[in-house]
Amino acid sequence: MTEPQGRAPASSASPESPVDPGSPASPVDVAGPPAGEDDRVGTAVHRPAAGRVTPLSRLGEVPHLGLVVALALLAVVGLVTVPDAFATTSNLVAILSLAATIGVITVGATFVIIGGGIDLSVGAVMALASVWATTLATQSYGPLVMIVCAVLVGAGAGLVNGLLVAYGRLVPFIATLAMLVAARGLAQRMSDRRTQLVQQGNQAIVDLSTTRVLGIPLLVYIFAVVVAAGWILLNRTTFGRRTYAVGGNPEAARLAGIDVRRHTMWLYTLSGLCCGIAAVLIMARTTTGSSTHGDLYELDAIAAVIIGGTLLTGGRGSIIGSILGLLIFTVITNLFILNGLNTSDQLVAKGLIIVVAVLLQRRSLRSPT
Repeated sequence: MTEPQGRAPASSASPESPVDPGSPASPVDVAGPPAGEDDRVGTAVHRPAAGRVTPLSRLGEVPHLGLVVALALLAVVGLVTVPDAFATTSNLVAILSLAATIGVITVGATFVIIGGGIDLSVGAVMALASVWATTLATQSYGPLVMIVCAVLVGAGAGLVNGLLVAYGRLVPFIATLAMLVAARGLAQRMSDRRTQLVQQGNQAIVDLSTTRVLGIPLLVYIFAVVVAAGWILLNRTTFGRRTYAVGGNPEAARLAGIDVRRHTMWLYTLSGLCCGIAAVLIMARTTTGSSTHGDLYELDAIAAVIIGGTLLTGGRGSIIGSILGLLIFTVITNLFILNGLNTSDQLVAKGLIIVVAVLLQRRSLRSPT
């Protein structure tokens, strides 16, 4: 057969004739790209050119940079509005002392939320632990027993939450809401709605707040130890990896051999344990145990966790982010107090911050990676 007119046979091209590299008959296309060229081209597609990498783009990769910037801006606001009161040693120590109590609770709340749950009872459990530890019967055994009692009461309440959620199959919102009401009511009944003072013989409890090392109260160091322990547990242990797995995809975690229900139970127990430690700190700060302790602490703890970047749906978050979120809220509270603003406006501002943080989370989840 003869070749169709207007089209030269592929074999008629001589070695001397120029060949268009983009044509289908190009020798380059037939032989393929050099070894390693595919990887180089693929990398160039998914990675911007070296000339496009700017310091600003690298700053965007720094973890929690936005939280640090927000905290710095709040500090600037404090220096501008109340320079004589904000940038003082006593005020900074007050901020750290206030953050210490809520911060310990925030560490436990971070674990629960990363694990896909929620704990609304943290403030009430802390109040119950403080009341139980300051009863006359408990105080008669000394400060060590008071501390152990507060920790055990907190952990016990958390264990009940965990059993209800994990094995009772209750929705975490309902289970912890029930604990909030029950713990607050039990604290009121035990104290007869009265404030219980720490007795003189148990001055060691108060010393946690009054004793200072390098100008910082001991309770701040306790807070730092809890944060460090929580970071190690979450980032350097099997327990932490399982927490991320359970929060990210419980069914996949179960198929991977993780006992999801037992792990969930321990997460709530850990949250209750942190509430017990926080009860000791608030007893040291106020020298009292009261059923009113921890009012709306669940708001501050959960808000700090959300602002810190932890997803409400679970599976992602960090201890450092939660603590930065807590410091932002604490500084906001401090600025409202120093400027003589209404506490009601403070609650409105916190509510708006929570809404904005959740909206930003949803937007980041929807944006393509």
